[in-house]
Amino acid sequence: MLANLRRSFLLSLVFLAFLGLAYGYAGTGVSMLFFRHQAEGSFVKDGQAVVGSAEIEQAWAGPKWFQGRPDASLLTNKPNQVVVSGTQQWGPRSKALERFVAAQASRLEKEGIKPTNSLVTNSGSLVDPDISPAGAYAQVDAVAKANHLPVATVRALVASHVHGRELGFLGAPYVNVLELNMALYSFEHHLHR
Repeated sequence: MLANLRRSFLLSLVFLAFLGLAYGYAGTGVSMLFFRHQAEGSFVKDGQAVVGSAEIEQAWAGPKWFQGRPDASLLTNKPNQVVVSGTQQWGPRSKALERFVAAQASRLEKEGIKPTNSLVTNSGSLVDPDISPAGAYAQVDAVAKANHLPVATVRALVASHVHGRELGFLGAPYVNVLELNMALYSFEHHLHR
């Protein structure tokens, strides 16, 4: 019996070493070697300062910026809370969802933005940084007005940030809101120099 316990203990140590340590370090090493930007958090920088991650939604306040999808802080009426992915979802027949979408649409209309599906509904993860091209184009007039820019210029900026389908056929076209707002910031900053 003692021999069986010894073998079991040694086998557990071997599995711990290989699967618990070596496998994790190998995965991290491969990620850092081939996908360094993503492995380090997909950070977006303004000069040397990190301004966000391209993989996680950021809040953008005010009409000068493109708005992303609603996040968990809007769902729970707790601004600036830490958002945990997928913490609260409503079913398609939920009255709370209906009220939430109506409130989002009303808020957007007050800002001069025509509501679209990607602007009034949250994503499954609650932290999706992307919106549909229609959602970005719906905000062009309001953003152009707030920034005193020609509509055609802002529309061209959106067009240059539309990502196509993955591998040409997977998913749907999208616009990363952080990347678009950083391009808008850079454009304005360069314009006012």
